[in-house]
Amino acid sequence: MTEHIHGSHSLIDTNQRRLLIALSITGLMTIVELAGGLISNSLALIGDAGHMFTDTLALGLSLFALNLAKRPASQTKTYGFYRAEILAALINGTLLVLVSAYIFYEAYHRFVEPPEVRGGLMLIVAAIGLVANVVGISILRSASRGNLNVKGAFLHMWSDTVSSVGVIAAGIIILLTGRTIADPIISIIIGLLILRGAGGLVLESINILLEAVPKHLDVGQINNKIREIKGVKDVHDVHLWAITSGMYAISCHLLIEDQMVSNCTQIVEEVNQTLSQKFGISHSTVQLECEECENSPVCHIRRET
Repeated sequence: MTEHIHGSHSLIDTNQRRLLIALSITGLMTIVELAGGLISNSLALIGDAGHMFTDTLALGLSLFALNLAKRPASQTKTYGFYRAEILAALINGTLLVLVSAYIFYEAYHRFVEPPEVRGGLMLIVAAIGLVANVVGISILRSASRGNLNVKGAFLHMWSDTVSSVGVIAAGIIILLTGRTIADPIISIIIGLLILRGAGGLVLESINILLEAVPKHLDVGQINNKIREIKGVKDVHDVHLWAITSGMYAISCHLLIEDQMVSNCTQIVEEVNQTLSQKFGISHSTVQLECEECENSPVCHIRRET
């Protein structure tokens, strides 16, 4: 348990450094893209700048959540503050949904009254943004696979990258054809892509907050593995959930054969080892039961204690 906590803190420190670099990139590009969008009168570029701004807020929130996650457990927060990362991921996903809604709203008005757009400046600024975003996602990619909070930040930067590609495409079309309607069309495509990633992030965050079974774990398979352990006759009242990304917990009742208390301890150790090695479940609470306890007021476990 202690080793797991130390390992988690070390990983948090690494993720913090990565998020800090990404935060610096997005903060700078927000200013650059906003100025470029206003000068070129490009909705796609202004929308991308707004998206960059929410990314800056999101990355800051992710950093704050990582700091909270490092705080030790207390009498009132017995699991510590790991769930702060999930709350941050949920907020980040919600922000992405709102950004998509704003892009759709503005795109509608531009379909009705297409404005003049300076495609050249739009193209240059978007190209700079693309390079910055590629650097950002390369920094966060590996960490995003095992941490939902970092995944939220990664999705923000990934959607920024898609936005930059879209803005570049719109700029090229406007330069070559003069059709400014490409600006809102590309904006809608960007909004849809952002919405897709945001929806998955929100649903995954809600599942953890509702203590649903992690999607990569199967309760039936876990029960079968536990039943294979010598001395275990059955398992029931199984509850499996995620404390935070990559940290899983389980509680269950084991029906065991009538035996010495010392053997019961060995069974619990084997169950914990199986859960940890085969399924990555590091926190387990196991309650032992035997059939003789149900049929008699006296059982061997009680006599040994």
